[in-house]
Order: sequence, then structure tokens, then C-alpha cells
Amino acid sequence: MPRTKRLVSSSLAMHVICRGNNRQIIFKDQNDKERYYSLLFNLKQENNISIFHYCFMDNHVHLILWLSVDAMLSRFMKQVNLSYVHHYRRRYGYSGHFWQDRFKSNIIDLDSYLLQCGKYIELNPVRAGIVTSPWQYRFSSYRHYAYGRPDLLVADSPAYLGLSQTEEGRRKSYIDFVVDERMINHEFLMKRLFLGSENFVKKLQEYYSIRSEKRKRGRPKNPRK
Repeated sequence: MPRTKRLVSSSLAMHVICRGNNRQIIFKDQNDKERYYSLLFNLKQENNISIFHYCFMDNHVHLILWLSVDAMLSRFMKQVNLSYVHHYRRRYGYSGHFWQDRFKSNIIDLDSYLLQCGKYIELNPVRAGIVTSPWQYRFSSYRHYAYGRPDLLVADSPAYLGLSQTEEGRRKSYIDFVVDERMINHEFLMKRLFLGSENFVKKLQEYYSIRSEKRKRGRPKNPRK
């Protein structure tokens, strides 16, 4: 069957997930993650993409992206992921299918849901038992938001900027927020097309002609874009 057109909306935040085929390892060491980081950094501007949050796990990648009106999301992800496959094949002599299907995505409201999704992806290494604190994990956006560590990949999200009028206040509020154990349920985050208030979800359902959030994520019927 032909693939349905991907659900993409301009001027909205989007949570993107890329997994290795059959959940295989895609980053064998720090150098691989640094290569993926550099690809994101080098290609985001020409595709009019901003990156609010990220986390690179060994077998998958989480990104929260901001799409401007003229953003080219599919082109951006294709360039990044294809370039990384070339790097991986050259380095390890790998052959065969590398990524698990197309990247998965959902749209996020610019409110507490955006912070919740950022928190969720930055706590991935803690939930996986790799570290005991998100501060200990190098390849995520947590250090930037919590401690002001310079990170050329990250554009501060409006939800983060709204935490306080001062930089010190925002960092403290963010640390407290991430330490708080309450967060969006994993199944809720992974299964929903739209994450936000009831009005936000209803507006996007109408825009894309989607009757219910129970529809399979990523395969809307008769999307308008």
C-alpha cells in the first residue's frame, strides 16, 4: 500500500522519534553521537528548523522541533538520517536497512505539555538506568536548561522562557520541575497525534479532518496538508 502523507503543521512544536531498525544500536560510541549532533546543527538552519529539546539514546533519538512557516521537516530528517547512515556504513562496514520505517511524530501545544515532553525525553537515560541524574548524561538538552551550559543545538523554548523573568529563576524552576516525579504517561505521549489542551486538540482535529484521537497515530484520513 502507498504511504499516507505525513501529518505536518507549520508554526507548531513537534516531537520526533527516530529508531534503529528492530531497535538495533545506532550509536556505538560518543563519536557517533557527536556526528549526529553535528548533522542536526549543520542542517537545521537551511531547513528553517529550531530544536527545543533533544536526547540521543543508543538505539533511538528524541527531538522536539519548532517548525516555522517555511520549515522543511521531511527534507531535514531525510538529510540528517541519510547522512548519518553513510557515516555509519563507512565506519563499521554496515549493510542493510538501518532506520525503523519513517520517523514518528506528534504535535505539541506551546504550554505545559511542551515542558512535559522535554522533561520526558531528558529523563530517558535515568529511566534506562544509564545515569542516576539527567545532569550526568551528556547528549541531551537538560544541562542547557537546568544549568545554562552553552549548547549550539538548542533554541530556548517559549514554555521554558515563561518559567521566570530571570535566567536564574528559570533554571531553578526547570530543575524543580524535572525532579518532580509527575509526568505525561508514556502511552499517552507515544499514542497521541496532538498533545495539548482540549481546545488545542479539537482545533487540530478539525484542521486535519480527524474525528478522534483514537485513530492510528501518523496515518490521518484525508489530511489537508
